[in-house]
Amino acid sequence: MEKVFVKDAFGWGFVLWLIGYILGILLFFFVPKDLIGWIITPVGIIITLWVLSHKISDGGFRRFLHLASVWTLLAILLDYVFNVKLFNIGSSYYRLDVYLYYLITFLLPLAFSYHEKASE
Repeated sequence: MEKVFVKDAFGWGFVLWLIGYILGILLFFFVPKDLIGWIITPVGIIITLWVLSHKISDGGFRRFLHLASVWTLLAILLDYVFNVKLFNIGSSYYRLDVYLYYLITFLLPLAFSYHEKASE
């Protein structure tokens, strides 16, 4: 694997997940748990778009497809380990907001790639 892709995929994938994770823990003390994901989602979209436009090196649709796949798999795996298992939440963690988060995590890099290609 190319060194830059590893940094973009695993490094930024982990950082983006960690930002959402920390925000979730902080919000847990201030808002109802059913609203946490809905509050984090718009913030996460903005941060992810910033990362895509300022920190990710371009490489075409295929590269962004691989990036989207790694980011989504990281999000699913890390959520399972650090939310479902660590906090013993169980299957009640998986609600519409979480599934939407996984879908957005996958689609944002693809949409960004398409947008970049269209603006050339």
